[in-house]
Amino acid sequence: MSADGLVMLAEPARLERDVRKSLFLAQAAPVTTPAEALAFVRAVSDLDATHNCWAYRIGQDYRSDDDGEPGGTAGRPILQVIDGQGFDNTIVVVTRWFGGIKLGAGGLVRAYGGTAAECLRLAPRVPIVRRTRLVFHCGFSDLALLQARLPSLDAVVEEEAFDAEGARLVIAVPEGEMDTAIARIADLTRGQSVPRAVE
Repeated sequence: MSADGLVMLAEPARLERDVRKSLFLAQAAPVTTPAEALAFVRAVSDLDATHNCWAYRIGQDYRSDDDGEPGGTAGRPILQVIDGQGFDNTIVVVTRWFGGIKLGAGGLVRAYGGTAAECLRLAPRVPIVRRTRLVFHCGFSDLALLQARLPSLDAVVEEEAFDAEGARLVIAVPEGEMDTAIARIADLTRGQSVPRAVE
């Protein structure tokens, strides 16, 4: 089950098109932090291009940049496309090489927004599943069984630390499945391991 139907890119995507002799190249990628998004902007921006405009959405964090185009004609339309197609954890950079014909404000909005929209529309996507982290300790005698059963709970092991008695595990399970996962782990370990939620 996805978080409010949100999706993210399964892998980086790109699309280029000509708009009245200007070349527009959209490059998009999945990201998890603003720093990662800005690193992608730096990595794919072409300093020889006329403009490298971009926007990202990561949960409640979002930013856009017109990179010298008239205000609101590039970055904001890219962000509207990201939001309009239900993407999260996504950065899109649209690079323009000017071809000699001015597009006007409306033409720029359509060119930047349209290039970003087509890139995201064709890109492979996956649903975003919000997860809750659980921590628990289990003995060596239960570890192999738990490791075999965790995938059926759609649990992702984030940390595993061993000690003399067994292992301390931090797992992430879909938010709606937290109670089921806690009960199942307690059942599998005969009450020896009872996970608790952590931040």
